Amino acid sequence: MVQDIRELNRSAVLTELMSLRPATRKQIAESTGISAATVTRAIDQLIADGIVCEVSEVVVEKRGRRAILLDLVAERSLVVGVDLGASSTRIIGGDLLANPVVAVELPTPSELGAAELALWLAQQAKSAVGARWSAVAAVSLGLPGAVDQVERSVSNAPNLKQVEDPAFLAVCELALGVPLLADNDANLALLGELRFGAARHTPYAAMLSLGAGLGVGIAIDGAILRGRHGLVGEFGQIPVGALGERLESFTTGPGLMARAAAAGVPLESPARLFEASGGEGGGSADSPTTQLRADFDRALVTVLTAIAVSSEPETIVLGGGIAKSLVGDLGRYQERLEQTIRIAPTLTSAELGDFSGAAGGVVSALHTVYLTLGVEQAALSALPKTDLLTPTSIRRIFNQMIE
Repeated sequence: MVQDIRELNRSAVLTELMSLRPATRKQIAESTGISAATVTRAIDQLIADGIVCEVSEVVVEKRGRRAILLDLVAERSLVVGVDLGASSTRIIGGDLLANPVVAVELPTPSELGAAELALWLAQQAKSAVGARWSAVAAVSLGLPGAVDQVERSVSNAPNLKQVEDPAFLAVCELALGVPLLADNDANLALLGELRFGAARHTPYAAMLSLGAGLGVGIAIDGAILRGRHGLVGEFGQIPVGALGERLESFTTGPGLMARAAAAGVPLESPARLFEASGGEGGGSADSPTTQLRADFDRALVTVLTAIAVSSEPETIVLGGGIAKSLVGDLGRYQERLEQTIRIAPTLTSAELGDFSGAAGGVVSALHTVYLTLGVEQAALSALPKTDLLTPTSIRRIFNQMIE
């Protein structure tokens, strides 16, 4: 019983330090209501375990008395976040305070089989981190499909079918040699934007990822909704066309290219559609290109409406390759959404850009490590408390690695 109480106090003290960081022993005692002597004992143990360190002195009273600030030992472990896409793979490595130490982007060899792709991914992660790989405590992987957390299986990944093979995750984890977490890429992208990007000011948000696929991540009170089989947010599967075509066929890169080919529209890339059509009012009303854009707009507003009425987010963050072509049109989509539903969320672009998913992977991996250190589960949605992982810091590390 005594040991249980000590563990509870240790966990409460560490959790409060993580929420306040950096903080003094007195601040932690006042915030938790735990006695100063108990806080001191817990801190002494955390220091002895190499989890917490004393970082600096601060003046805490008018008479000049000083107290020592405490913080997590950031370099104790590293974590890695990976966003595996059909065309590109992005990797971020960070310390326990989410300070990025690695940021790379690579073309995905989508022609490889399941086991070969898993081995390639593990090798790229190890190569990116280099000599510090032994310090990696967890890897979190974002995948372009629905991830069943109970059965540890992947479905609905038409643009990278290899990840649906059970061998993919099994081989990847074995090759990495560290705990491997897996989740839908939109969920991780939202997690990244919640902690470090466009959704950091609200715990009620959604992420709409438009690229080779259509993915949606939803957060309620800071927690990502996943469902029993990982199907929450798979709005791209909704049939909307006259012949039962799914929403993703109107809004994703492969879908747009296929529809353009069927309509006889020469389209070099999905981005060209948005350049050629020029948005609402652009081009001849009856031209195939204009019709393609109109179909896209209707489908997009349908997706946005479905997100809004299913979860009532305050913000919907748009990311992915196609979303880059829509930045100038967000105001127009906002108006159409407000015409459809009276109380509409704010539409905004992803601040972390292409690295949202990898950044979210860092957060996910950190949460796993924090739990092993003793941080309370209920506090995780607000952690890590840091401003170290930013678009600027990611880009700086990325540029350093390609020079």
